[in-house]
Amino acid sequence: MKTVALYRPTSIGKAMSDFNRYLENFFDSPLGPFTGDSLTNTLPLVDVQEKEDAYLIEADLPGFDGKGVQVHVDNGALTIESVNEEEKKEEQEANYLRRERSRISFKRSFKLPDNADTGQVNAVFKNGVLSLEIRKCEEAAKKRIIQINAE
Repeated sequence: MKTVALYRPTSIGKAMSDFNRYLENFFDSPLGPFTGDSLTNTLPLVDVQEKEDAYLIEADLPGFDGKGVQVHVDNGALTIESVNEEEKKEEQEANYLRRERSRISFKRSFKLPDNADTGQVNAVFKNGVLSLEIRKCEEAAKKRIIQINAE
């Protein structure tokens, strides 16, 4: 029969260290619960830059190829996404004892400014970086003075 012992850590650091070790042992992974499907919510790092005549979005997508990434514009929002349905089917057929390397699915959207020309989007994928250039509309960028009718 096992006995229960009272646990009294000597410091908060010791308590946190013991707790982290407990979690690592519980999930049987050095990364704790952040393995497998929970990594599928990871978003790519993105830089957004405004130039004189366009907006530039650069997304870091290491491990992806240009074929598996989709970019679309809908209702003034630009969305970058990748879905791995094919790989999940292959994983079900394979007999893995442990799987830590898997492709990550993501979906990230950006609201475009009113002067963004959604018909003029140029996309280039090179060395794991997706570069999107969205041209600015000439008419929307100009300042307009609106006449007020006084009654």
